[in-house]
Amino acid sequence: MKIAAKIAAGILAALVLVVVVFVAATFAPDRTVSELQARWAPAPSVFLDVVGMKVHLRDEGPRGDPCPIILIHGTSSSLHTWEGWVHSLKGQRRTISFDLPGFGLTGPSPDGDYTIASYVRFMKAMLDRLGIRHCVLAGNSFGGWVAWETALSLPERIDKLILVDANGYPRNSTSIPIGFRVARIPVLNRLLDVTLPRHIVASSVREVYGDPRRVTPELVDRYYEITLRAGNRHALAERFKQAQPGQDAYRIRELKLPTLILWGGRDRLIPPDNAARFHHDIALSRLVIFDTLGHVPQEEDPVRTAAAVKKFLDIK
Repeated sequence: MKIAAKIAAGILAALVLVVVVFVAATFAPDRTVSELQARWAPAPSVFLDVVGMKVHLRDEGPRGDPCPIILIHGTSSSLHTWEGWVHSLKGQRRTISFDLPGFGLTGPSPDGDYTIASYVRFMKAMLDRLGIRHCVLAGNSFGGWVAWETALSLPERIDKLILVDANGYPRNSTSIPIGFRVARIPVLNRLLDVTLPRHIVASSVREVYGDPRRVTPELVDRYYEITLRAGNRHALAERFKQAQPGQDAYRIRELKLPTLILWGGRDRLIPPDNAARFHHDIALSRLVIFDTLGHVPQEEDPVRTAAAVKKFLDIK
């Protein structure tokens, strides 16, 4: 028994040492918004007061547009994912992009509520704050889920819907980025509150691109540094716990508005068969698949994907 106890104690000591060395090697403290703002929130970025948060937002294009395009990013992303679309659309349409609660420079929700119902309430509050009565709602991944749930909740205000590799049905991933997997593991995900190996971020970004060669060091910088915004890492673990894909899938058939479904043919996180399901369940939908793109086609190839949006919205 004494020998077994010594062996167990030795193994425990070794594990503790490994953890200590790992934390020391990958220690990454939180960064404040003021530390990140110069690089990641230059003009036209503003911080708008919405339900107790300073929401990082960009409002571009003609203010007289009666039906702005609202762009909602996905998990662990930020408004920057839409920069290519905004560049293409803002000459003719008002485009509004922002960082969701729990992500980007907006940071954690003050009440710690990351249920899908909470995000829908946030969307209503933001539209009210901006005085927007009608809009086109576009969302990628988790942002797509927020978009279609908001369209169901506010049908009188959402005129058209654009779903880009959107969450909606029970998960059937063929590959999940390592950063997402770690964030879902109890105890281990607490290490992410104080550590963030850059190679995990780089691997996770390459995993969601159809062509990993498109992932530049500057792109990894963006994902890495914005993830360090104070509170974001803890919020990510909470979001995964509180919002489960597929929980409201039965409601997708209730959508009765013109909908454009854009998908990357190489998406392994939310594979293209999900696009077919959306197209089947939403009567007034159009489907466009980009065979060589991955989970974030709007970021990987903004020119081609924005062209499909322009056609859908009849923008010349």
